[in-house]
Amino acid sequence: MIFLLAIAALLAGNLPVFAAPPQPGITVAGTVKQVKAGVLDIGYIEAGPVTGQPVILLHGWPYDIHSYDRVLPLLAAKGYHVFVPYLRGYGSTRFLSPATPRNGEQVVFAVDVIAFMDALNIQKALLSGFDWGARTAAIVAALWPERSTALVSVSGYLVGSQQANRKPLSPRAEQGWWYQYYFATERGRQGYAAYTRDFARLIWQTASPRWTFSDAEFATAAAALDNPDHVAIVISNYRWRIGLAKGEKQYQDLERKLEAAPVITVPSVTLEGDANGAPHPDPAAYAGKFTGPYRHHTLNGGIGHNLPAEAPEAFADAIVEADHMVQ
Repeated sequence: MIFLLAIAALLAGNLPVFAAPPQPGITVAGTVKQVKAGVLDIGYIEAGPVTGQPVILLHGWPYDIHSYDRVLPLLAAKGYHVFVPYLRGYGSTRFLSPATPRNGEQVVFAVDVIAFMDALNIQKALLSGFDWGARTAAIVAALWPERSTALVSVSGYLVGSQQANRKPLSPRAEQGWWYQYYFATERGRQGYAAYTRDFARLIWQTASPRWTFSDAEFATAAAALDNPDHVAIVISNYRWRIGLAKGEKQYQDLERKLEAAPVITVPSVTLEGDANGAPHPDPAAYAGKFTGPYRHHTLNGGIGHNLPAEAPEAFADAIVEADHMVQ
């Protein structure tokens, strides 16, 4: 029924063209556009009426904008104006200057989102994401609440700091971060560069052990990892987390604010899958970081780390729920 509504809206001229109805391995994303924003030329897709409430969906690693293929038509049919940008180091997003550091520290992704919003004249948006995207959306909501109408975050509050990451975890918890320590080595950097797609497939399988994705789905998303800056951004990100790489001086003040683990005051909905195989906090551990209207949902049925792709209806419902919490 929702897809039929989307087709009706399309015929009325209110939505961009989508491909065929969502099927395994088939994308529904529209044409990728480009916009110069900050230090980047950002690739993105959009859907929905231009007068609709802006919603920005942010992907994680090693995924891409196609994690939202089945979410996009659901939200567009409900009247939202949805934007899905490629993060730095993914897809068609490129640095404007070869001299710009290929920096992957956590706050730069949020700075990129603010620049993206400014470039498209988006004053406020409902921000959402998973993995790196969830962290980025939460940072925007924490540091720039005036630009955030609400937040939907998979795995809750993922804002971190180098200071917090100095504390060792239990052996079992450390084991879950094996790739972070692999990336800390030159062997790991070379290995990721040589086997990027094999690495991504392994992460998909271990992070979502009960998700059956097709070869076509994987190939479509993995193409975004061919970005010339992808390896540098990924290595920078994970090395920065454990203090092995420095960030840029211009972002030090923002990172200091994040070291204090600021609360999020905007209306928020957090989601967790019952079969998330990636490292993630317990919902009880972060509930207190959301001081505005707040709700949490744990999804059953074998839902893993790539929650928007695995449970698109529930993710879209969370967007609507967060939006209603504002009103």
